[in-house]
Amino acid sequence: MPSILDADLISNTQAPSPSPCSRDGETPVGGCNRCRGLAPLDFDFSMAFQPIVDVHSDKVWAWEALVRGPQGEGAGSVLSRVTDDNRYQFDQHCRIRAIELAHGLGIPARLSINFLPNAVYEPRACIRATIEAANRVGFPLERLQFEITEVEEVRNDGHLRRIVEEYRAIGFGTAIDDFGAGYAGLNLLTHFQPDVLKIDMNLVRNIDQDRTRRLIVRNLVQLAGELPCTLIAEGIETLDEARCLADLGITLHQGYAYARPGFESLPQPDTAMLEKVKAG
Repeated sequence: MPSILDADLISNTQAPSPSPCSRDGETPVGGCNRCRGLAPLDFDFSMAFQPIVDVHSDKVWAWEALVRGPQGEGAGSVLSRVTDDNRYQFDQHCRIRAIELAHGLGIPARLSINFLPNAVYEPRACIRATIEAANRVGFPLERLQFEITEVEEVRNDGHLRRIVEEYRAIGFGTAIDDFGAGYAGLNLLTHFQPDVLKIDMNLVRNIDQDRTRRLIVRNLVQLAGELPCTLIAEGIETLDEARCLADLGITLHQGYAYARPGFESLPQPDTAMLEKVKAG
């Protein structure tokens, strides 16, 4: 079997904008120097981790890596430093930092990493540094899941489809974050189907008190079962929300009701909360 980084496996399709790794806007063949040796950023950052829990088994299904300042400052303090000029480097460094930290913490489950689709120019070429980082520390590729964020910024559905297809071929899981909000809606599923849909927190909020939200989510559960793909409800803050979502058939939960993100640590979900959800 050829290496996933072999030059003849790299697509010739151009991304929406010229790659920082290319010349005159042409797609590089055989990778690129930026992918082999990343330029340092002029600011530092770290990661927090929040569990995604399976309320059926009471086990952590994955931990999501969330960017933080070097001393645990909020994500905004870091994201405000990201520009069009450093977006590619930032995205690449985020992946590497998340993998290295998760490995150092001995993560026993999947690692879910957010990424910016506009920072991916040629999926197989731009994934080089991620694979090298995982191989260096011995992190299994099949336990990496990538969440596509800022979908509304990408008007080329073909670009998103290529990312999902290439990542799946490598063995990564793929997810759409904030599904049901803005551009990250049903129209996307006509072009490609990720492995996971993370239901936007605006559909989750007060779902136990809102018939319309329950109707929408109930139909999403049916749709996910037929596609098929896995649903995760994020942003859960109350026991009643969690119970309602479990009753609707969603068993993968994430939110403050279970655990807040832990800075450079792997927080465990609240066992009392899990028991109450299962008790109904």
